[in-house]
Amino acid sequence: MRTWAPRGQTPILEIAFNWKSLSAIAGLTWWNYYFALHPGSIKSPQVIEFLRHLLRHLPGKLLILWDGAPIHRSRLVGEFIAAQGGRLQVEFLPAYAPELNPVEYLWGYFKQHALPNFCPKELWNLTHTATQTLKRIRRRPKLLLAFWKQAELCL
Repeated sequence: MRTWAPRGQTPILEIAFNWKSLSAIAGLTWWNYYFALHPGSIKSPQVIEFLRHLLRHLPGKLLILWDGAPIHRSRLVGEFIAAQGGRLQVEFLPAYAPELNPVEYLWGYFKQHALPNFCPKELWNLTHTATQTLKRIRRRPKLLLAFWKQAELCL
């Protein structure tokens, strides 16, 4: 790993960080992806809002592949999915198998290649930069396909 510290000295990050968090949710297709950023943690209403967004933008039936996160199994989310008349089908990935989830490769790429060494002073800096970066990644369809291929290799 490279840093700007002098050789042989531990780098010191001099920034006041208040530990406010930014959470992301994404849906990945073969050719595109959809994402939303939320301050704090994502709860059932944000998951439902995101699913509504997907239903508006993607015609036909949707297969949702989810990990075992508690938010994906919440009563509110389950009721919303049941109310869609079969348009949403959910399959759960095995527990502790993030390598099977193509969206995890998107997040890994995002963190390692798009935002390395980025130290925002405020949450809005992070939100703005993350949004712009995710929009740029969207313009790389071969990269999106690679996320699916990588997950397929782990089967």
